[in-house]
Amino acid sequence: MELGEIGRYYTEKLVTHGTSPRGVDWNSAESQRLRFDQLVRVCDAEADFQINDIGCGYGAFFDYLRALDTRCDYLGVDISQAMIEKAEALHAGQAGCRFLAGQRADRHADYTVASGIFNVRLSAGDCEWRAHLLRTLDEMDAGSRRGFAFNCLTKYSDAQHMKDYLFYADPCELFDRCKTRYSRNVALLHDYGLYEFTILVRKG
Repeated sequence: MELGEIGRYYTEKLVTHGTSPRGVDWNSAESQRLRFDQLVRVCDAEADFQINDIGCGYGAFFDYLRALDTRCDYLGVDISQAMIEKAEALHAGQAGCRFLAGQRADRHADYTVASGIFNVRLSAGDCEWRAHLLRTLDEMDAGSRRGFAFNCLTKYSDAQHMKDYLFYADPCELFDRCKTRYSRNVALLHDYGLYEFTILVRKG
């Protein structure tokens, strides 16, 4: 699936709002941190680990991990070249992180996370976008040794607040897919106050 339109959408957000939560299409720093709090639960933060961050934006999740004093080897991937250039500039000379322009990581890692990459579909139809989402989950599973985590907007959002260019996923469908296809150890988090959910898939 061609994601050029999506990349341009996020590049425009970065140009307009800079390296801020709004620059990656989140409403606030508080909601961005709340999402990170859910995603990091897939990791054993007490041990050294490698992590791939798909849709990394300007590298805010790496900053979050560093603030937690985790010992991680981080790779951030984003389809927006402008985002990657900004991430590299912000983190120049910092150990333990690397950034890559594209759709996919160039390595396997202990964990993979994806925050917000399934929300904005723009002109893509629901069926096409759902197929893209499922393919991406297959790739995240294949590239992760110990587990992966992702979030999606929920189909249980209030109808008056839903927008036609966004994709609202079925949390029960994706939980079932992860449970039957990837691991017996799967958690669905749908209780943290946002119109979305997070799924954690732990292996082993």
